[in-house]
Amino acid sequence: MIVITGATIYTVSSGEIEDGAVLIDEGKIVAIGKEMDIPSNATVIDGKGCTITPGLIDAHTHIGACPEGMPYTMTDENDMTNPSTPQLRILDSIYPLDEAFEEARKGGVTTVQVLPGSGNVIGGQGAVIKTFGLVVDQMAVMAPSGMKAALGENPIGVYKEKHQMPTTRMGNAACMRATLQEAVNYKKQKDHNKNKKDDEKDPFEIKLDMEALIPVIDGTMPLRVHCHRADDIATAIRVAEEFGIKLTMEHCTEGHLIADYLAEKKAMAAVGPTFGCRPKIELRHMTWETLKVFADKGIHFCIITDHPVTPVHSLMTCATMAHKAGLTRDQALRAITLSAAEHLGLEDRLGSIEPGKDGDLVLWNGDPFDTRTEVKTTIIDGKVVYQAQ
Repeated sequence: MIVITGATIYTVSSGEIEDGAVLIDEGKIVAIGKEMDIPSNATVIDGKGCTITPGLIDAHTHIGACPEGMPYTMTDENDMTNPSTPQLRILDSIYPLDEAFEEARKGGVTTVQVLPGSGNVIGGQGAVIKTFGLVVDQMAVMAPSGMKAALGENPIGVYKEKHQMPTTRMGNAACMRATLQEAVNYKKQKDHNKNKKDDEKDPFEIKLDMEALIPVIDGTMPLRVHCHRADDIATAIRVAEEFGIKLTMEHCTEGHLIADYLAEKKAMAAVGPTFGCRPKIELRHMTWETLKVFADKGIHFCIITDHPVTPVHSLMTCATMAHKAGLTRDQALRAITLSAAEHLGLEDRLGSIEPGKDGDLVLWNGDPFDTRTEVKTTIIDGKVVYQAQ
């Protein structure tokens, strides 16, 4: 049992509380407020002069699959042997001893979504994990958390060298449609056979790639599509509507150029990594202004680092840059907490300081929007996992 006292609490969901306290027990937030009876067996952390936020959430990373100091040829986020590999599970590639996890905790990041890379049109299944642990199965919050897909330059660049489809944007879309249609056909055949009497059932071969896509076809798991350019964003929406599936747009760099269209489509976007350079042609319109446009148009968004493209521990700095570019403090903090949780479908557990939610908190030694401010304590599931010296 832990209680933090005397701090300014940014709840995200219900405003700020000055000189407040938060009580965590058995891994969950139990109570929050100004007046609180502190149990005699609680470990008390003095938060005077400090700020408490929810644990930060990075909804799009490759942490653990691209370990720090590992040459690119030895990273495990892409299996670029076939444009469609939905059966891959990023959980099988995550290395919990990656130093980036420790840096994430030092930066206040308590939850991340780890996704396969964007080398294939259909890349495989992602996972949401906490940033503390030695066994990834014990770190997992939700696995699978979505099916990674990609449009634009990346799969084109990979398969043009192999002289196979896709080598164009229309090839990307055709590969995506073909795989989704194959999954629809597979599910129909499986359901038809399942409804037959036992003595009438046909031999049926289980295919792991198609099995992995059934939740996407059913609409219970989102297709998370890497799309930077405006035309790729529109293609992702077009294909999702054709198959009636859930969609999140990952990166959405040129989303501000078609903001009215995205608002009409009620899009959900994970925006970034904006804290960096423009190494690809499709990033030429990258700007922090994207987030302000989305906020003004009512488009749902969160801020991501795409670690290791931008280091995961700089997530709060990204929110600070977004605030500098026009977001309010509340909007910027929400974009790396509750909005990120909503993007992942985990808002019932994560993203705000409320009773019943996971005990993931960050104690800052000042204003988190001041880049000189440091994390004093990081708590995950009610356990102190980082304490500044």
